[in-house]
Amino acid sequence: MSEQLIIFDTTLRDGEQSPGASMTKDEKVRIARQLERMRVDIIEAGFPAASPGDFEAVRAVAETIQDSTVCGLARAVEKDIDRAAAAIEPAKRGRIHTFIATSPIHMQNKLRMTPEQVLERAVWAVKRARQYTDDVEFSPEDAGRSEIDFLCRVLEAVIAAGATTVNIPDTVGYNLPHQFGALIKTLREKVPNSDKAVFSVHCHNDLGLAVANSLSAVLNGARQVECTINGLGERAGNAALEEIVMAVRTRRDTFICDTRIDTTQIVPASRLVSNITGFPVQPNKAIVGANAFAHESGIHQDGVIKKRETYEIMRAEDVGWAANRMVLGKHSGRNAFRTRLSELGIEFKSEAELNDAFERFKDLADKKHEIFDEDLQALVTEAGLEQADEKLKLVYLKVASETGTRPQASVTLTMNGVKKEAHAEGGGPVDAAFKAIEAIVNSMSQLQLYSVSNITSGTDSQGEVTVRLEKAGRIVNGHGADTDIVIASAKAYLNALSKLVTTTARTHPQAGAAADGV
Repeated sequence: MSEQLIIFDTTLRDGEQSPGASMTKDEKVRIARQLERMRVDIIEAGFPAASPGDFEAVRAVAETIQDSTVCGLARAVEKDIDRAAAAIEPAKRGRIHTFIATSPIHMQNKLRMTPEQVLERAVWAVKRARQYTDDVEFSPEDAGRSEIDFLCRVLEAVIAAGATTVNIPDTVGYNLPHQFGALIKTLREKVPNSDKAVFSVHCHNDLGLAVANSLSAVLNGARQVECTINGLGERAGNAALEEIVMAVRTRRDTFICDTRIDTTQIVPASRLVSNITGFPVQPNKAIVGANAFAHESGIHQDGVIKKRETYEIMRAEDVGWAANRMVLGKHSGRNAFRTRLSELGIEFKSEAELNDAFERFKDLADKKHEIFDEDLQALVTEAGLEQADEKLKLVYLKVASETGTRPQASVTLTMNGVKKEAHAEGGGPVDAAFKAIEAIVNSMSQLQLYSVSNITSGTDSQGEVTVRLEKAGRIVNGHGADTDIVIASAKAYLNALSKLVTTTARTHPQAGAAADGV
């Protein structure tokens, strides 16, 4: 029998640290439900001490999830650990994940602590967390650049103090696969009580090696991998869950372990995370990209027709490409609508919310013939965005664009309930609409990204627009969807502007903790 490889998903914590990828409490719960449906073992729901909103989101996930362990991150600081414990308290199974840096560069320049002080603090943090739960994970931050003898001392001490999982992070994505695998092997051999804890890895993708490093670690005895949907994460991202899971499952000739993941839920999870965060998946992305199972070459097509395995090492349906194709239309009733959304993990708090969503569904059904699961996910996300954007709402938009004339846009918005209008010209209809909105809002922000993608196929597909704005060092993403791409663009721009106005500051989990008394 193969050993179990534990999947620790940190999309809701590390994934959210991507610039502009902040999620609301309800959005985190939606994603957590999908992760649970996918049978993820541990869901790291956030960093409770970062802000009141993060605390409430972690607690909401803890109250909702039944089958997965819910984890909260905490620096090796009393208030962080206590806050994490309070957030996961409702969970059926809860974990506290605490960390402190162990590399010379981090200890000297960030923490300004001696190795002995770091060792003492690490042990203290684990013991503090054990007062609340028997499931405690410890991470020596920047382990990939730490001195091996000191790392062994720290791991031995925290395991003795009660850590049941020790996670080895390649925090800056510096390691090469053979080095990182050797590090895991050495730690397991040199730490006397290594058999008392599960060895985990958390690899970043700065050199594009996060998945390779994680798999090398698994081959050398790691039995937990920390990863995210679509590889989402700060800087270049994290190891992609879908790639880890499918590599281990596909190469059973090499790996002596397997996950309990329901792989048919991978594509739905990928699309949900992309839809909520506004981070599109590149077409040639492994497993979940639109081209992952597409064959254009005549030679490839001929081979697949004759025998699929000639050019496909996985079946598209095994990762969910064919599993989410229930079609609804304008003649579908309220019960079918509610049932399908329930199957997608979307529940309504009230009958009024259901009625609002159903009206949106009927409006969309009048615009396009067939409505797929992706449309439904976008519809619910759009409703949530509009409910959150109370300060700025689009009332009316008219654009005029024709050959030989400069495009124009007329916009009517409500700002804090007050109706305002503006007219502007631009290089195109979208540019004109943005300038008209800016004439009203006067945000003085800078547009960093404008991205358009189709939700489903066909000329009547909804367009998804992502807008990234920057102002005074703050970066936010806005998201909008509509069958009219100009309207979708205006919605995305307004959504981003609303976030600039309302989003509260969050403490970064990797922030230096010296000021907190560490």
